[in-house]
Amino acid sequence: MVGIITYGAYIPRYRIKVEEITKVWGANASDITGGLGVFEKSVPDLDEDAATIAVEAARNALKRRNVDPGQIGAVYVGSESHPYAVKPTACTVGEAIGATPHMTAADYEFACKAGTAAIQTCMGLVKSGMIPYGLAIGSDVSQGAPSDALEYTAAAGGAAYVIGNNDPIATINHTCSFTTDTPDFWRREGQDYPRHGGRFTGDPGYFKHVKGASMLLFEQMHKAAKDYDFAVFHQPNAKFPQKVAKDLGFSAEQIKPGLVVPWLGNTYSGASPIGLAATLDIAKPGDKIFVCSFGSGAGSDAFDITVTDAITSDAFHRDAAPSVMQLLKDPIYLDYARYAKHKGKIVMQS
Repeated sequence: MVGIITYGAYIPRYRIKVEEITKVWGANASDITGGLGVFEKSVPDLDEDAATIAVEAARNALKRRNVDPGQIGAVYVGSESHPYAVKPTACTVGEAIGATPHMTAADYEFACKAGTAAIQTCMGLVKSGMIPYGLAIGSDVSQGAPSDALEYTAAAGGAAYVIGNNDPIATINHTCSFTTDTPDFWRREGQDYPRHGGRFTGDPGYFKHVKGASMLLFEQMHKAAKDYDFAVFHQPNAKFPQKVAKDLGFSAEQIKPGLVVPWLGNTYSGASPIGLAATLDIAKPGDKIFVCSFGSGAGSDAFDITVTDAITSDAFHRDAAPSVMQLLKDPIYLDYARYAKHKGKIVMQS
């Protein structure tokens, strides 16, 4: 069975509290935190971008298991914030972990589900026998225009997954997708910040596609929410995943381990991959995990995953890399001025 051989995450240590942002724009902090369920978000350091985050996540994955980088035949990095318009992030990652030159590589874009699309591609290549291992990453330093609603949640982070069929720690039993042309969120070439359709991003954006992919997976696998131990959904805020989970029949306890957005923010392409990483951090053999991503534009990828005995074997060292909860500890808080500097909102003349 094709599945997850190892995984790793990376989250920058810097944070800004929602109330610090509201001070600048005259908004009510309790209204924002109450409406979004987000209290603070991660901020990249001055020298961090989607590529460096992807590299760190990949290195953390390889710390947990002895995988020969030369056997990684594909590297795909999904992001909305690739540092170059023309220069693949995936090549940088491959070089940094020693996977070059005998590999295929590409950068993926599909708003917030580019990372899960990369996982699906790696699954196909491994299952066909074309490659022994594939590396799929979701990584972002997401953008939100000053004073826009996105500024309260747009965060930084990523997760990496090595996909293969040699004693995986979790098998991916099935995946399916639900995709339409729904322009709920967009950013044209050369624009610094994305635009969005306000409440239109909830429905028919997020809810239609997440429910569509989830119900399709239920139908194809002959399962329901009660058949899973854990569930992970794309988390642009804390309210959306909690609502869609309830609508689909999942309990608060099932989604609790992967719901990290209140202290992390929305890491876009890294959101559901980080949520899955947080769940794998505490998962036991036999646990069944449901995952459904979402990307504006719009589409969702759903996955049926079963944790295997390999997660507790001598070949896999879960404690060799920091867990998501450990990465969220000991934050360094920024005021708005330093946050604006870190995010490049202050533009200096050359």
